[in-house]
Amino acid sequence: MTMIEVSDMKKTYGSVDVLQKVRFTVEPGEVVAVIGPSGSGKSTMLRSLIHLEEIDGGSIRIGGESLVEDGRYAAPSVIRQITSRMGMVFQHFNLFPHLTVQQNLELAPKMVKRENAALIRSRSTELLAKVGLADKAGAHPAKLSGGQKQRVAIARALMMSPDILLFDEPTSALDPELTGEVLQVIKQLASEKITMVIVTHEMNFARDVADRVIFMDNGEIAESGTPEQIFGNPQLERTRAFLKL
Repeated sequence: MTMIEVSDMKKTYGSVDVLQKVRFTVEPGEVVAVIGPSGSGKSTMLRSLIHLEEIDGGSIRIGGESLVEDGRYAAPSVIRQITSRMGMVFQHFNLFPHLTVQQNLELAPKMVKRENAALIRSRSTELLAKVGLADKAGAHPAKLSGGQKQRVAIARALMMSPDILLFDEPTSALDPELTGEVLQVIKQLASEKITMVIVTHEMNFARDVADRVIFMDNGEIAESGTPEQIFGNPQLERTRAFLKL
């Protein structure tokens, strides 16, 4: 079953077309990198998948279920059920500063899923170890580097056992020396065949990790293909100019 199916997605701000007839699919276990210049609609498209933005036309189906069909959204209860299957990692971490690292991970499962506390603690401990932060469970975000904060954010997203992970420029707020540790965690997740859509400006990362690369420009998908096609032999002059080929 196709994990994400988008057809004719449209989004406008006033008279400006931010997204225009965006169409793509994502299959189970596929890693799709979305690249393109600033203002091309990448983040708006990504946020629309998890209903952080509302589109003005088109359809979005997640795991075969309609989030929005021909511009008409599903009932709020259905939207919540669909979006609960996705995890989002933001550019600026969005951690709660007054909570410890482990408490940040455990808050949503406790409030949303109302799971057993021992089960939640076991999973949060396991995921902190997975992202290399087992020794930071009791620390507060202010004591962490940017790279550590983003790894906590990834672990937090995994706490809800999502079918799909969405990443919005996960390294753009980081110093170059901290970027590698975050990308390594995402590479590990890719090797585990977790379905991911990653908006990124890290071209080498997109080339190494993605199964497919989407190049967006002016609110449209200008070109899509394998990393070998997009980075090695792009068909459009606009893609070549962006990649400086």
